[in-house]
Amino acid sequence: MTKSGLPVGDLPEHGAPSVDLALPRTVLAVGAHPDDIEFGCGATLAKWAARGSAVVHAVLTDGSKGTWDPGADLPALIEARKAECRAAASVIDGDRAHPVAERVHFFGYPDGELDTGPAARRALTAVIRDVAPDVVLGHDPWRRYRLHPDHRAAGFLTVDAIVAARDPHFFPDLGRPPHRPGALLLFEPDVPNHVETVTAYAQVKIAALLCHASQQGTTMGILASGDAGSGSTGTARRREIDDFAQRIHRQLASHGGLAGVDAGEAFHLIDAL
Repeated sequence: MTKSGLPVGDLPEHGAPSVDLALPRTVLAVGAHPDDIEFGCGATLAKWAARGSAVVHAVLTDGSKGTWDPGADLPALIEARKAECRAAASVIDGDRAHPVAERVHFFGYPDGELDTGPAARRALTAVIRDVAPDVVLGHDPWRRYRLHPDHRAAGFLTVDAIVAARDPHFFPDLGRPPHRPGALLLFEPDVPNHVETVTAYAQVKIAALLCHASQQGTTMGILASGDAGSGSTGTARRREIDDFAQRIHRQLASHGGLAGVDAGEAFHLIDAL
């Protein structure tokens, strides 16, 4: 039975967060950039995939500005980031759900230029109707003081596309039946009200993130290059990887602490869709 609220909803309640949704059959995670899904909800996706959920990724931008090198080969970077996404998705679901080509949808909008106009909304609506997810995960567009425009735009685009996907008079020419997900989980939440327990899945999240080799210097603080297993450079790299892993563990412990669990990922849950 679908939930339907009044046009003007009740005031929000602030109390203990809910914990652990029922296992979804199919999940769609929407990220602004090629590594955002793993940062925002990688352990939750890994947990669900291990228990039988089909996990699908939608990556909205091409990641072409994800480097500090002014002379970088940007077309090569775009292709590298696609390969990294596919590798990370494979780590998360262990090849259980889909062939790689179906598991990750690349929208290819220029990095830093994502908008929420009708063309982008139509494209994401089509994926939601095709995938028919029980749960959608995406950026919280209402998080205060968020600087990156793509994160804000991705969040609003996800919300807008859910509305369009559920209502039959939006984009009827797509030729796909409308679909209403059961829940929306917004990661990096401004007001967390839900936690997914991920105690056994921290290492999967870390391994998936490390697949994004092009981002290890820019976002993970892994600046040393070379073989992690030998020599002074390898020792420095191993130390930086360990430091990054410890930061992830601390974040998961902090999120889990909201609900009294050892490790968690926190979200804002909207289930009246």
